Formats: sequence, structure tokens, C-alpha cells
Amino acid sequence: MRIAQTEKSPRGSHTKMSVAERSLSASASGRLLEGLRKWYYNAAGFNKLGLMRDDTIYENDDVKLALKRLPENLYNERLFRIKRALDLSMKHQILPEEQWVKYEEDKKYLEPYLKEVIRERLEREEWDKK
Repeated sequence: MRIAQTEKSPRGSHTKMSVAERSLSASASGRLLEGLRKWYYNAAGFNKLGLMRDDTIYENDDVKLALKRLPENLYNERLFRIKRALDLSMKHQILPEEQWVKYEEDKKYLEPYLKEVIRERLEREEWDKK
């Protein structure tokens, strides 16, 4: 497999890649980016307290409204995780490693509700302009 072919052009030399080579390059950069995301997720530390990413979102008006729309079981699970994290933080402790929230297990449970709230707010603002 050819890695790259250099051609001379009036503006200098540049690299010309095949579709397969670009796909391979994109795949490698995608894996690198995914590895970086996992590293950052663990470095942030909230998972060591049992929190999910959506548990850490700043509660502005949109988020507060999205939280009101959560099903009761999701809302209660969120409250439990937050209370447990506060308790652990006050004791300067973290959960045992087997109880940490893993990157692959972290689901964005609030995101669909938040997107809907933001879409409705933007639509309302658009109507108010008219």
C-alpha cells in the first residue's frame, strides 16, 4: 500500500492520498480522539464519585425545565448520585473502583429533554420577534 504520493505543483509540493488512505487516517485519528475523551473523562474525577456527565451540568433555566420533564425514576437516580457524591466529597473519599461510572456506561439521559427545551425556547423567541 502506498502511503502518499508527492506531486509538484506551481505553488509547491503537496501530498495526494487515496480514499483508502484517507479512511485509514480518519480511523486512526478517530481512535486517538476517542482515547483522549476517555482519558479526560477519567481525569475530570466526577465518575469516581459515581456521577454521570449530565449530573454535572450547570443548572440554568433551560436545564431546570429539562429536569422537571425527566421521568421520576431518572430524576430520583440523579438525586441519589448527587447526594452520594456530596457525602463522599465531605468525607474526602471516592467510591471503590468497581463502582466508578465508566465512559462507556455514561448515558446522556438529560440531553434529549434539554435539546427539546432549547428548541422550544428558540421557537418561542422567534415567535416573539414577529
